[in-house]
Amino acid sequence: MSNQPAERTLQSELLGREVEFSYSETWLAYSMLGLRLVMAWVFLQAGLAKLLEGGIGDPLAWSSAGFLQNAVAEANPLHGLFLWFANYASLVDPLVIFGQILIGLALLFGVFFRFAALMGALQMAMFWTAAWNGGLMQGFPMDNGYFIDSSFVNMLILFGLGAWGAGRLLGVDRYLEETQVVKENPWLRYLLG
Repeated sequence: MSNQPAERTLQSELLGREVEFSYSETWLAYSMLGLRLVMAWVFLQAGLAKLLEGGIGDPLAWSSAGFLQNAVAEANPLHGLFLWFANYASLVDPLVIFGQILIGLALLFGVFFRFAALMGALQMAMFWTAAWNGGLMQGFPMDNGYFIDSSFVNMLILFGLGAWGAGRLLGVDRYLEETQVVKENPWLRYLLG
């Protein structure tokens, strides 16, 4: 057995062109696991910080209302949508808090990974659109530049991890996919991986 990392070649079509490149399976596995753990931490930390902000006796002291009413720029083309969400902060708050905690746990343990990655990416998309200080004609300016911010980057990382099926790598999904329930209901594989 060789100590050399296993190499594979990926062949695909990208933007109408045939592409091919070699990659190390070993380094791909380490990078996927590392990114999965980092994204799990991002969500767990955010959710737990919000949950514990008011102290143990007042777990829902954090509220999205202030952000939704005041932090989204009026020039943002979705400003009205975020103001509408502010009217329902009592529903939005637990969805954000417990959504972040559950997404973080699912990413950490690799369980229902693709579903968790999709939900996390949707949340990141909402945070990204909330950061727009203007519309398309202004280049969607943000506090840190144009168009791209950390929410956008996190959204793409989650997309990539879901596409690669990172939940199978030292994760519960690897075992769930072998269960009779999943074998009899192959559509469940879209949630796993």
